[in-house]
Amino acid sequence: MGIPMQPPLSLQALMQRYRERWSTLPDSRKPNNNQRYTIADGVLSAFGVFFMQSPSFLAHQRLLQRHKGRNNARSLFQVTEISSDTQIRNLLDPLSHAEFAADFWYVLEELRQQQQLLRFRNALDTYAIALDGVHFFSSEKISCPQCLTRTNRAGVEHFYHSAVTPVFVKPETAQVLPLPPEFIVPQDGQEKQDCERNASKRWLERHQGHFPAHSVTYLGDDLYANQPLCQLLSETYRQFFIFVCKPESHEGLYQWLDFLDKNGAIETLAQRHWNGKRGELWSYRFALQVPLRNSNDALQINWFELVITDEKTGEVRYHNSFITNHPVTAANVVSLVQVGRARWKVENENNNTLKTKGYHFEHNFGHGSHDLANVLATLNILAFLLHTVQELLTPAYQRLRQALGARKTFFNDLRTLTRYMVFDSWDDLFRFMEEGLEIALVPP
Repeated sequence: MGIPMQPPLSLQALMQRYRERWSTLPDSRKPNNNQRYTIADGVLSAFGVFFMQSPSFLAHQRLLQRHKGRNNARSLFQVTEISSDTQIRNLLDPLSHAEFAADFWYVLEELRQQQQLLRFRNALDTYAIALDGVHFFSSEKISCPQCLTRTNRAGVEHFYHSAVTPVFVKPETAQVLPLPPEFIVPQDGQEKQDCERNASKRWLERHQGHFPAHSVTYLGDDLYANQPLCQLLSETYRQFFIFVCKPESHEGLYQWLDFLDKNGAIETLAQRHWNGKRGELWSYRFALQVPLRNSNDALQINWFELVITDEKTGEVRYHNSFITNHPVTAANVVSLVQVGRARWKVENENNNTLKTKGYHFEHNFGHGSHDLANVLATLNILAFLLHTVQELLTPAYQRLRQALGARKTFFNDLRTLTRYMVFDSWDDLFRFMEEGLEIALVPP
């Protein structure tokens, strides 16, 4: 009786695929160097640390190998030989973070083929991708060639790393799907430091080809609401955008809006909502084909806003304005606001999760002399993507997460079990946990 075929996005199948793909990564070592440990083993080992959310995972597996002759790094993460932490950093340092973009797109393409990506299709009949910048390291002493620098008011220089972290988001959907990050790094031949806007443009240039025209709505804060980027998305890439647009940074646009408002040319829509405690008035306003800036070549965009006030006291509880190249009507302005507000998920469900929910994103895992810090950050984000995919698709993973409640408890149990016991596969590990928790298994 043969081994049953694993679904393509099961952890066992994914780790086998990554083992095969990462075995083809470039190896810059000279032929006479010690090559007992392969590049693939180094990457898989680092990935295992991030996936298990355990800096001690490899140390525990070395002990298991010594005492039992077996270890979970091999059975769960396909690691042939576990090298030391220093050796792993040396193996990964010459690599480029860009080598791992394909590993994200493989997962997304499999989700698309399985019709699972449709979970993220929104009311605008597009997928929403939120863009945002995030700092993930800062030090006064440790640095590498990829570090950015800033000097505080006291004259102290700080080294730090930043990235743009795009994610698939959908209103009222808890999960987000991380995409390959784009790092904000010193650029060759440039006197000025790199910035979030430039990194976003590089990301679009590298990855926009994965999406058919008019299939994506890009979301971002006020930083993104500028003519060059909006024009690039609308005219070059033929995609949609919804960006926050503040009066203080778009003086010319709001002069137009004031003129339209005084002449009764801004359309309105009002709705009453009950938030469970009190009544609220949701007031929508929108205007069509207004210039984004004061210039003869200004891009014509559509503008809309939402103001939420307490029905009893008149207190403003929420107020935000957006620009878009989507058509805006009384029939779709509510959906546009919902999608635009989902931008916050890139901060709450992605960046904050990476920083505060066990991924230790701001920790210094290693800098090296090349791209090590960014390679490690990319593997950390990839681990988060795989966790999300298991949460969406794997019944055993779903049952365990539900039974154990907090994410922290789930990962504490994973770390404890794999410290003392060796499991032949992820299925065996999940089965052991379910039997221990006496979770009733639902027949397939």
